[in-house]
Amino acid sequence: MRGLALVGALVAGAALTGMPGTAVAAQEAGPPAAQVGATPPVQWGACTASQIVGVPADQAKFYSCARYRVPIDHDNAALGTVDIAMLKRAAKTPDKKIGSLFLNPGGPGGSGFRMPIVATSYFQPQVLDRFDLIGFDPRGVGASNPLKCFTTQEDAEDVFGAQVLVPISRQEISSTLAAYRDYGQFCKNNAGALLNHMSTKDVVRDLDKMRAAVGDQKLTFVGFSYGTLIGSTYTGMFPKQSRAIVVDGNVDPALRTSDGVQYDRERARGFEIALDAFLRKCAQVGQKCSFSPGTPREKFDEIRGYLRQQPIKLPDGSTYGINDFTEAVAGTLYSPLRFPALADDLQAFYNVIHPPAAQTQTAQAFELKVLRSGASGRADVEPDSPYTADDSYFGVNCSDKKITIKQEKVPEIAAKWENESPTFGRYQAFSDVAACPVWPVKKPDVFRGPWQAKTDTPVLVVGNYYDPATQYLFSKRMADQLGNARLLSVDAFGHCILGDSLGVDKVTADYLIDLKVPANGQVFQPNVQPFESAAP
Repeated sequence: MRGLALVGALVAGAALTGMPGTAVAAQEAGPPAAQVGATPPVQWGACTASQIVGVPADQAKFYSCARYRVPIDHDNAALGTVDIAMLKRAAKTPDKKIGSLFLNPGGPGGSGFRMPIVATSYFQPQVLDRFDLIGFDPRGVGASNPLKCFTTQEDAEDVFGAQVLVPISRQEISSTLAAYRDYGQFCKNNAGALLNHMSTKDVVRDLDKMRAAVGDQKLTFVGFSYGTLIGSTYTGMFPKQSRAIVVDGNVDPALRTSDGVQYDRERARGFEIALDAFLRKCAQVGQKCSFSPGTPREKFDEIRGYLRQQPIKLPDGSTYGINDFTEAVAGTLYSPLRFPALADDLQAFYNVIHPPAAQTQTAQAFELKVLRSGASGRADVEPDSPYTADDSYFGVNCSDKKITIKQEKVPEIAAKWENESPTFGRYQAFSDVAACPVWPVKKPDVFRGPWQAKTDTPVLVVGNYYDPATQYLFSKRMADQLGNARLLSVDAFGHCILGDSLGVDKVTADYLIDLKVPANGQVFQPNVQPFESAAP
C-alpha cells in the first residue's frame, strides 16, 4: 500500500440512464441491508500468538479475533458457507467510542486481517481512540476460505512458469496465452462453488452483514486502491447504511465494471504518467538524483530499448531482462521513498551499457537496490507439496471487469498499447485482458451501478497527482460518479497517501470522527517530496 475512449462521466451516465427506469429502480432497491439484532453477532475471542505477532505485550489486550460465517451465495443458502477471518483493535477510549472502522488494503486479494495492527502508520491517534478498528480477509483471500485453483505447488509452478510478463516473441506470446488457458481449466476443476461468487458485490454483502454483526447501524470504512471499489459499491448498494466512507487511490468504478479492456489500457497510461513524472523530477533535482546526468528520459528509454532486444549482462555474470525490469520499475513507482534507490539502479544499468571511460566493466561495483531480479526456476520442494497461495486476484477481477474480447485479440491489443504506453502497455495487456477471456466464470453477479447514491455524508475521495496504479483521473471520475463526494487532491507521487500527508490525515480524522466535510477542491502536499529529506 505504501508504498481514454470513454470519459468517466459518460460511462456513469450510461450506467444511470442506459436502462429502463424500472430496471434502475430495481437495482437501486438492491438486496435488503442487514439489521442489527436480526443478524447473528460476531463472537470475538482471543487471538493466537501468530495472529498478533509483533504486537507489544502490553498492547495485546486491545486485540481480539473471530471467524464470521457468511453464505457463499447470499441468495441461495444451499451452496454452503465461508468463514471470514476478522481482527479487532479495540478503541482506546471505549467510553467515547463511536463505532467500528472497517479497513481494506486493496489488491484484489490483499489480506486486510492485520491492518489494525499497523494502523498507527496511516491514522491520527484520535481515530484509534474513538473506533474499534476491524481488519478482515475478504472471501477467498488469505485466511477466509482461500480460493484455490491448484492442489499442488508443482501444478501452479508449471502454469505460472510458462507465463511471461512482457512476452515479445511469438513463442513467448503463445506460451503465455496457453498458460492462462491452463490456469482457467485448473480453476474450473478445483476451485469449487466459491469461484462463481467472488465479485465485489459478494464482498460488499459480506461487509454489510459484518457491519450489523458488530452492532453498527451504519458503516464507517476506509479502503485503499481496489478497496475503493468496495467502498463505492457499498455506497451504491447501501447508501442509507453508509456513515463515513474514505477511498484513497481510486479506481474508476464505472469504467472498470463496464469496459475492463479500456480500463486496463488507461491503467497502463497511469503508470506511464507516473514514470514520466519521476524522470522529470530526477532532472529537476539535479545531483540529488544519481540518474540526472544527461537526460533521464532519454537514458531510461535507451535502457528499456536495450532490454527489449536482449538482457543486460551484469558484472557478476548474471543477466537481467525486460520482464524483471518492467515489473520492478512498476512496483518501485508505488513508493517515492525508494526513488533515490531506483535512480541509483537505473544509473548502474546505464553504466553497464555505457561503461565510464576510467572504469572497466569487470571493475564496477554493482549491487541492485530495488530493481532486483526475481527468483528463476522451480523451487526445490517435495513432490505433491500443498499449494499455499490463493487465486483471488483473478477470481475478483475476472468477475468484476467486463472483458468481452476473445483471447486471440490480445497480441494485437498489446502491440497497440505498447505504442502508446511504451514501458507498461504490453505488460498490462498480458494480465487481466489475457486471463479473463478464458476464466471459467461467465455470468458473475456484479454491481455495475448506478453509482450516484444519496448518502447522508459525502464520500471522501483522495487522489495523488502521480499515482501509478490508480491515476489521478480515476479519482476525479470517482468523485464525479458518486455525486455526493469531496475530492482531496495531493501533489504527491506513489500509490495512496494516508499516513504520508499530515494535512490529509487531519482532515480524514475530523471526517471520520465528527463527520466534518472538508471544502471541495483542496490540494494537499505530502510530508516528504521525492529526493528530499523529512523535516526535523
